[in-house]
Amino acid sequence: MHLKLALDDRVRSNAKAGFDSVELTHCALPEISLSEVQLGLRILNRELNAPLFIGAMTGGTSRSNDINRALARIAAAEGIGLAVGSQRASLEQNWSQTELRNLAPSVPLIGNLGGIQLAEPGGLDLARRAVDDLEADALAIHLNPLQEAVQPEGESDWKNVANAIEKAVASLPCKIIVKEVGAGISVPVAKRLVDCGVWAIDVAGLGGTNWTRIEAARRNNTEIYAPFLDWGIPTVTCLRDVKAAIPKSVVIASGGVRHGLDAAKAIWLGSSIVSVAGPILRALVGQQVGAPNETAARSVIKNFKAQMRLAFFLTGANNIEVFRSVDGHIS
Repeated sequence: MHLKLALDDRVRSNAKAGFDSVELTHCALPEISLSEVQLGLRILNRELNAPLFIGAMTGGTSRSNDINRALARIAAAEGIGLAVGSQRASLEQNWSQTELRNLAPSVPLIGNLGGIQLAEPGGLDLARRAVDDLEADALAIHLNPLQEAVQPEGESDWKNVANAIEKAVASLPCKIIVKEVGAGISVPVAKRLVDCGVWAIDVAGLGGTNWTRIEAARRNNTEIYAPFLDWGIPTVTCLRDVKAAIPKSVVIASGGVRHGLDAAKAIWLGSSIVSVAGPILRALVGQQVGAPNETAARSVIKNFKAQMRLAFFLTGANNIEVFRSVDGHIS
């Protein structure tokens, strides 16, 4: 049900992520060759061909396992990272995802567990299992209070989550990422998480796939939730403000990244990595019939890379470091 709804355009945010307000200054004399532009970087002790992750999408069902296997093959072939969907259901059902590491041995794999689950009794052990099963390079703890509040079977007790995250940072054998799921992370929350020792903040702002709308679509009566369907902080606002507040920390951009130009703008705004989910999922799954279309999904990623490379070229930058300092503004 969640996967079907996530593919429905009606559950996308009406609010904009804000990338159209970012304008990079055209350079009519770039003095470089397009073929010279390099997008590669090293992160989590692994080399990537571009600053891209396939974002967390789904987990815990046989269909999602097929999708995750396809995504692992795609990530390996394209030299980008992969963040899996929530591992809670698969771990509780003893469905191992070990094969994903075998399919993608050289790229970063990011595990995923909910903040509420981490704070529950046994949550830290569940997190260890998630990391060990995936041989994860990092574990993403997702924060989704709005989604949980709207979800028919959701949980709304968010006490002690910050403390659980701090314990995870101290105890787990990998780096910790904290992410939202589409409502954004504010500066005070980002600062608190960094103080807890969190390695990276994925702002996951408003403007892309809207899990509030997805959960509301599962309810018979949505009147109470109607004013909150586009609640949150737009991605560009999150990214700009959070990076300014914690300039030395790793910040990941996600939420409403439509194409490679948006991804390039996110890098210019200070993100280390851009996480993309919706466009890849729609290409991979389509109308949910037949096997996942890996060729179509790889085509989306190739287009992202080409568009990012073109954005670099048209601003006179031949690599990420130079690109971060090119001229531009936010209107």
